[in-house]
Order: sequence, then C-alpha cells, then structure tokens
Amino acid sequence: MAKDESKFWQQVKTNIKQISFTRLESWASAGVPDLLCYNEKGKFFTVELKVEKRKKLTFSPHQIAFHMKHPGNTFILAKALDPLAIKLYEGKDILKLVSREPCTPVAESWTKVQEFLVNVT
Repeated sequence: MAKDESKFWQQVKTNIKQISFTRLESWASAGVPDLLCYNEKGKFFTVELKVEKRKKLTFSPHQIAFHMKHPGNTFILAKALDPLAIKLYEGKDILKLVSREPCTPVAESWTKVQEFLVNVT
C-alpha cells in the first residue's frame, strides 16, 4: 500500500469502528484487496483502499481482474482530494471507475459507509 493509502487506512480504523478489519499484505498475490472485513452479521467481504490522485482513481490490471472475477461482496473505498470526500463503490463497478464513466457510490461519508458495511449480507 502506498504512503497515502497507509494514511487512509489509519483513517478507516478511526472512523469505522463496527467492522473487524484485517489488513492483507498482498505482495504474495497481486490484485488482492487491502482489507478482509467481517461484520456483526457474520459476513466476510473485502475492501480495496484508493486515494484519488489527479482527479482519477487508478487500478492495476490485477486489481481489475480480481474485482471482475469476484463481483459480490467486494468494495472499493475511495478518498478524493477533498478531505471530506469518502465514497464506497461496489467491486462490480470497477470498469466504470477505470473508464471514468458515471458511477454511483453505494455510500458517501464515514457514517454512511459504516452503516452500509454493517449491513452487508
């Protein structure tokens, strides 16, 4: 994880308390998301952390392939250049994000992201 994403990870831990996070060191398997998550409903899911640079999100081919192969219960948590802009997208929307097509997040703001993840089934 890049330095900006490491800082973002610290913000995630501080702002989303109701989810159990395990940070994955994905050097051994390219494309695997940054976080393995578990909610109080007993559901596992993954979250890829992304920090927007130059008004666009960038993904490796391995990250794109992972989300294409695993479209369910995978998410991308993006932090825009604006410090208050937190957006959660479903992994199945990764091609829209890559091509910069309009893509509606499932949650925006720390509170809404936590509410959404708590209810993943």
